Amino acid sequence: MAGAVPAFLPGGVIWVYITGLALAAGGLAFVLEQKMKLAGYLLALMLILFIALVHAPKMGEDPNAIGQILKDLGLAMGAILIANASDDE
Repeated sequence: MAGAVPAFLPGGVIWVYITGLALAAGGLAFVLEQKMKLAGYLLALMLILFIALVHAPKMGEDPNAIGQILKDLGLAMGAILIANASDDE
């Protein structure tokens, strides 16, 4: 996964660990039904940043980029739906 980190981001492989922890924390928040609204919106933001920083720049060279963009967009919208359906204030 370190190859997916854009070259302009310093830190390299550390971003793989940070995003992995963020995904695990979001999933845990959904399962435990704690801070679901915050977790859903932050998860959606992270996925939209993936689209803008990782997948969109590769559209000209990677034929699978549009599929990755649509996958992340669908996951982001699902996270927003979960956030909006939660009873958190």
